[in-house]
Amino acid sequence: MKHKKLFIYIISSVFIISSVAFVEDYFEVSRQLDIFSTAYREVNQYYVDDVKPGDLLKRGIGGMLKNLDPYTVYYPESEIEDYRLKHVGSEYGGIGASSFRKADSIVIFDVHEGYAAQKAGLRIGDVLLEVNGRSIKNIDPDEVDDLIRGQSNTSVKLRVMRLGQPLDFSLTREEIKSKNVPYFGMINDSVGYIKLDKFLQGCYDEMKTAVEELKKNEGMKSLIFDLRGNGGGLVDQTVEILSLFMEKNTHVLSQKGKISNANTKYDTKNEPLLGNIPMTILIDRQSASASEITAGNFQDIDRGVVIGQRSFGKGLVQQTRPLSYGTQFKVTIAKYYTNSGRCVQALNYASRHEDGSVDHVPDSLISEFKTKNGRTVFDGSGVYPDRFIEPLVYSNITQSLINKLHIFDFATWYRSHHDSIADPLTYKISESDYNEFIQFMEGREYSYKTATENAYTELKSSMKDEKYYDKMQKEIDELGSKLRHNKSDDLINFKKEIKSVLEKEIISRYYYQNGRYKYSFRSDEVLNDALTVLGNPALYQSILKGEGNYKVIGKPKK
Repeated sequence: MKHKKLFIYIISSVFIISSVAFVEDYFEVSRQLDIFSTAYREVNQYYVDDVKPGDLLKRGIGGMLKNLDPYTVYYPESEIEDYRLKHVGSEYGGIGASSFRKADSIVIFDVHEGYAAQKAGLRIGDVLLEVNGRSIKNIDPDEVDDLIRGQSNTSVKLRVMRLGQPLDFSLTREEIKSKNVPYFGMINDSVGYIKLDKFLQGCYDEMKTAVEELKKNEGMKSLIFDLRGNGGGLVDQTVEILSLFMEKNTHVLSQKGKISNANTKYDTKNEPLLGNIPMTILIDRQSASASEITAGNFQDIDRGVVIGQRSFGKGLVQQTRPLSYGTQFKVTIAKYYTNSGRCVQALNYASRHEDGSVDHVPDSLISEFKTKNGRTVFDGSGVYPDRFIEPLVYSNITQSLINKLHIFDFATWYRSHHDSIADPLTYKISESDYNEFIQFMEGREYSYKTATENAYTELKSSMKDEKYYDKMQKEIDELGSKLRHNKSDDLINFKKEIKSVLEKEIISRYYYQNGRYKYSFRSDEVLNDALTVLGNPALYQSILKGEGNYKVIGKPKK
């Protein structure tokens, strides 16, 4: 009886303490909400200028959520449809073309093969003038998209300018579905390739179709799974995709959050379609969230070799919650953990500095985990690849030509002067074509400063501040004249690199997205390394067994 009374006393005490804590917490929340509501009402009533209540509230909620993490976001009713298209995936009525603002114009920057825009003859680089007779001058690109979109099987009329000549098009809108798998195919007789752009609704079905189609190639002995640039998506789709390649009942994901409903474990549920075939998984700094769940699990169970650069480091799970009046917000509810038990989250949002900045997870808190074969992997810093390949970094001049849209504009000009080109696997820009590009660049601005020139400017400024410049003016100015160089010379010095960028942009005008992928196979260092690994079974197995230099994956360093 004494033990029973003690037990009842303890339970009662815990209940009372919990109740008091709940009441205090509820009171504090109610108090702060009342303060916010009062301040909002007073500003709306007394502020000297007119205010927009909707915008004011949106910014107020945004400011509150900003202190949590960048993935917890409020969406007013007017933005729900855009959110659904970007984060969930859905079909809409359109023409299969995308636009962007270039100076004062709205320009088509992409045309999707097989849809109305491509079939009607619209081209990348066409400048939009009118939609259904309405001028779009000074209209935002988002509003232009809204004008072009509409119900399927309805018509839309466009007027565009192409190299100084106005052209009219009448198109019929179609159901447009953004593909999660924009490309798959055979790279050679024995290696298949699948590019997955995002983990949105329907991506499992697209992946399954791609795998089934590739399996029809009897000579396919291995597969490259490309997750570069993939920012993630839906957890359920991720688990289903892993089921295509991993044995049934393989544990692939745990979620741990504040509330019990957020604590979930996921295992693969189906027999795999490709359970044993050698695979490489390609990642980069833009591979995040669901991509990291996928790549991390391939690594944890030693199912494939991960190649590329360290991934982004997002180990947080979001859920969309409905609010009143048709609004929503996306809130972080949990952290996720892969098969080995590691969480790849790289930034510690729970510990912000006074200025709001966030640090990486400190090295002292980064832990070791083991893969199925006993290899060491780390948490807290993204997924580190089994084979690291330095990312491609363009020269200053190439970056300038891309950023200032000179490459884009030349490809537009080139398409209007050449009816056809060779296929993406063999096309090369000729010397005469490149000379045309050099002539095209005459009079166009593409200035830039090298790192050395920037350092020289800082040195000269410091010497003036410290009164040394007058004594060494001659030497400093001579150094500056040597550092300065004719930027047009770089069109020759970096010709090989610039030609490669030109070729890819030109190919996109004739062969669209598929052409871009096929061309990239020719010079993609990460993909070529994947081919090397898959072409050498002994090397492939040594990596998965942790032999030689492959015992440790990832480094607890930033």
